[in-house]
Amino acid sequence: MAIMTRVATRALGGAPAVLLGLAGAGHAQLQNGFYKGKCGANDVEAVVQGIVRSRFARDAPIVAYLLRMQFHECAVNGCDGGLLIDGPGTEKTASPNLSTASPNLSVKGYDLIADIKAELERRCPGVVSCSDIQILATRDAVALAGGRPYAVRTGRRDRRQSRASDVSRASDVVLPAPDSTAAQSVAFFRKLGLSEFDAVLLLGAHTVGATHCGVIKDSRLYKYGGRAGATDPALDPYYAFVYKTWRRRGVLPCDQNLYGDGASTKWIVNLLANNSDLFPSLFPQALIKLGEVNVITGAQGEIRKVCSKFN
Repeated sequence: MAIMTRVATRALGGAPAVLLGLAGAGHAQLQNGFYKGKCGANDVEAVVQGIVRSRFARDAPIVAYLLRMQFHECAVNGCDGGLLIDGPGTEKTASPNLSTASPNLSVKGYDLIADIKAELERRCPGVVSCSDIQILATRDAVALAGGRPYAVRTGRRDRRQSRASDVSRASDVVLPAPDSTAAQSVAFFRKLGLSEFDAVLLLGAHTVGATHCGVIKDSRLYKYGGRAGATDPALDPYYAFVYKTWRRRGVLPCDQNLYGDGASTKWIVNLLANNSDLFPSLFPQALIKLGEVNVITGAQGEIRKVCSKFN
């Protein structure tokens, strides 16, 4: 059963107000307005925005799908379109991108990226990369869902590589787990060149979307610490009651752990909770940094004709 997720941001005290290192230098060859004048009379970003708006009007959860897609894309080999490739042994087929047990747990939104690509190929063949489409579509969906509008630099190329083994090796999954500790989450994002602050902001994307009861049932609600009937004491008693009865909302352990005793991220959660304008203004900056992880530009890679297969 799907249950809504949210970051636990109960603030108990003050926090330092100085924020450093939130905006990275990014990739030197990415540019604002990279496609201006490259698609005839067409405004590439406006075309993407129009298609995303149409989809959002009838399928609001698309914002959660695209946010998850961008993370699963950029966190493995960078923002290179590798997740979009069909076929055996590709990133798309690896856990946690594809769940055979529950399709609802699989990454979604591929069809929207394909629709945008098809329209842009009709207007200006071989110009716009699939990796740029992903970043632009996510940006537009966030704004449509009430987030602050933000500009992204484009000029990415699509990598001719997509391997399931880069996502999961045997029983080891490269991407963070739902029960990751704060230290594990921060360490993962640092490997991507992102800060501790970025980690908290990006995990804040869990304020939209859905997870499944099974993700928190044993770890937090009914068998905490391996003890039958035990509930995680860090979980607000009221919300524990809500999760056990209504099953409409939930919180992942990795989110709650950001506010755990001794967590180096606790002051950041306090800061964001005590300053309601901070998260909306800083979240886009973290997304921008994520979208520029290990991109390829210039003559590298290719501009795919179809996002789900190499040229």
